[in-house]
Amino acid sequence: MKHSLQMKIGQQLAMTPQLQQAIKLLQLSTLELQTEIQQALDNNPMLELQEDDGSSNEDTAESEAVKMRSENEKESKAEESANDPEHEVEMVANEALDDLSSTIELSEAAPDIPDELPVDSAWEDIYEPAYGASQMQGGDDNQRDFTEYTSAGSGNLQDHLLEQLGLRKLSEADQIIAATIVNCIDDNGYLEDEVDDILEAINGNFVNPEDQCGYDEVEAMMRLIQQLDPVGCGSRDARECMLIQLAELPQSPHVDVCIRIIGEHLQTLAARDFARIKRQLKISDSQLQECIQTIQSLTPRPGSQIVSNKPQYIVPDVFVKKIKGVWRVELNPDIAPRLAVNSMYAGLVKRADKSDDNNYMRNQLQEARWFIKSLQSRNETLLRVGTAIVERQRGFLEYGDEAMRPLVLRDIAEQLELHESTISRVTTQKYIHTPRGIFEFKYFFSSHVSTADGGECSATAIRAMIRKFIAKEDPGKPLSDSKIASTLVASGIQVARRTVAKYRESMSIPPSNERKRLN
Repeated sequence: MKHSLQMKIGQQLAMTPQLQQAIKLLQLSTLELQTEIQQALDNNPMLELQEDDGSSNEDTAESEAVKMRSENEKESKAEESANDPEHEVEMVANEALDDLSSTIELSEAAPDIPDELPVDSAWEDIYEPAYGASQMQGGDDNQRDFTEYTSAGSGNLQDHLLEQLGLRKLSEADQIIAATIVNCIDDNGYLEDEVDDILEAINGNFVNPEDQCGYDEVEAMMRLIQQLDPVGCGSRDARECMLIQLAELPQSPHVDVCIRIIGEHLQTLAARDFARIKRQLKISDSQLQECIQTIQSLTPRPGSQIVSNKPQYIVPDVFVKKIKGVWRVELNPDIAPRLAVNSMYAGLVKRADKSDDNNYMRNQLQEARWFIKSLQSRNETLLRVGTAIVERQRGFLEYGDEAMRPLVLRDIAEQLELHESTISRVTTQKYIHTPRGIFEFKYFFSSHVSTADGGECSATAIRAMIRKFIAKEDPGKPLSDSKIASTLVASGIQVARRTVAKYRESMSIPPSNERKRLN
């Protein structure tokens, strides 16, 4: 084998640290970007936040230094003239004037409050109520629910149940049984384990076999827990949960019919086969309607009243506004803070110095410049993509979902001369604020369906049409997927029945047999 050396010319993309950082910032969401910026500020002394007026922390430090110098000068002058009698009299006079002026201001501001209030006077006649008190008092305009000022979803279902059990006089064995059962209840209020497994876990806490409990004791404690607030916690399924809640209502023939519907015909009710329920229970339409309203007022997941997920608020990255008939796109200034290099620290870097401290500061300075440049590149790309989307989807902004045009990532990539992967990163977990609401960037991208005249219709527009058809349908005779497909074909949109079914399921709309309601 003969060995030889050859030279080849080629191009290869090198992932430099700067390029890796730019790609990383590009795909971050708003909250992740805020965390990344804060970490960069904490780790790099060369980075600093600029104030709203464009001044940095260094300017603030200089102003504080000037203020300190002026105060020191005043103190030194006071010490120099402390032995001067005339100056001492002048200082006493100034202090007296200051005290007098403050007394006058207080006397003018304070109301004339009597020592004792008349009998027919109220506290509010003398003092203005605080904000919270005024909001909680009478008046149609100021009546507010006190739950608005409390944080929802911060409770714990297990602690809530154990607190109620603690108010009851239970033996030590019953306390162990109750605690074991409560720990087996999930956030919806249902038992996660079988009763046999719970019984085995309870008996494992007793050393002596004589102290071990039986199946009846566990069932008795389960019934006690099911009566606690919220009613139904500790049930095995939704059927048992709703039956327990119905048993708490005042007994009546109406409640008895509801109990029979839940206990014997729950699946039939879920399938909305109302004719079968009326035939088997021998009730009228009005009676069935009242029973359905009562059943709908129940809580099939009682634990959700105590434990609920906190809402996740969305911060838009881009704002879209119509100004003088022209749609304007601008970045959200709150998510793009202005970063700058600390000039004081940057001035300490020496070119010829090769010490470790100087090399560290030089590296930090370079990283700060890269970070600022990557952040600017991210904002510019985000603004360009947002502007391109608004140009393509101007009809949606004007008329709504039915005017949404077909759009894919390749269209924006070719227009901006960027790669599709870049557009994908920009449109993931990024949100745009429009007069019609806040949408994710990817909401404006959808496939297309051909029309009879050779045009294209976006999938988003078809979904909007399906929603409109279903909203106007007769509740007693809901539209089937075939009927909706034929209506769309009649309007010039070539769509099959299975496509309508796919779009309907993507919008979480049940089929026609489950949408049927009593008139």
